[in-house]
Amino acid sequence: MEIKVKKTIKELPEFERPREKLTKKGARALKKEELLAIILRTGLKGKNAVEVAKDILEKYGDKKLLDASYEELRNIRGVGPTKAVQILAAIELGSRLFKEKSEKEVYINSIQDVTKETEHIKENKKENFVVLYLDARNKLIYKETVSIGSLNANLVHHREVFEPAVRYLAVQIVLAHNHPSGDPEPSEDDLVLTKKLVESGK
Repeated sequence: MEIKVKKTIKELPEFERPREKLTKKGARALKKEELLAIILRTGLKGKNAVEVAKDILEKYGDKKLLDASYEELRNIRGVGPTKAVQILAAIELGSRLFKEKSEKEVYINSIQDVTKETEHIKENKKENFVVLYLDARNKLIYKETVSIGSLNANLVHHREVFEPAVRYLAVQIVLAHNHPSGDPEPSEDDLVLTKKLVESGK
């Protein structure tokens, strides 16, 4: 009869060890039990950290684990006071960061949204040329002031406008600039520059 001996984390091939895998491939490449195993650090006799992590996830699932108390975690075999605290701290940190990110997300769905995001250039004494970079859902992913001063097709190069779009994988861009004179009518230079950028973006 063949007896299977469960391996510790150190006995696993390097490409299967959670820490090494994260270092080489990034955190997103890891399964949930592998991420939790890194927080746990160690397992218990007969079970490595990944197996203990699997037990925790199977017992609670994603939603219940988010609401698990210190006492509930302590009742799981292999989870002592330190591990329970580490798990709760990691969950709380992730929740707060996600909440902050969600609150900061900006969507550009109207001219009013554009105005709000470019309000800072309204009273400037010089013309500021601002580009808003959006994803497919109109979420603002990057904003940059490309040029300050009189706008013309020679001063604003298409590379300065479109390079960030490629870098941040933007699907759409919005161009905006102020008129220190207060006259909202586009100048001849404005029209020439806009036409040039439209052609460059095709």
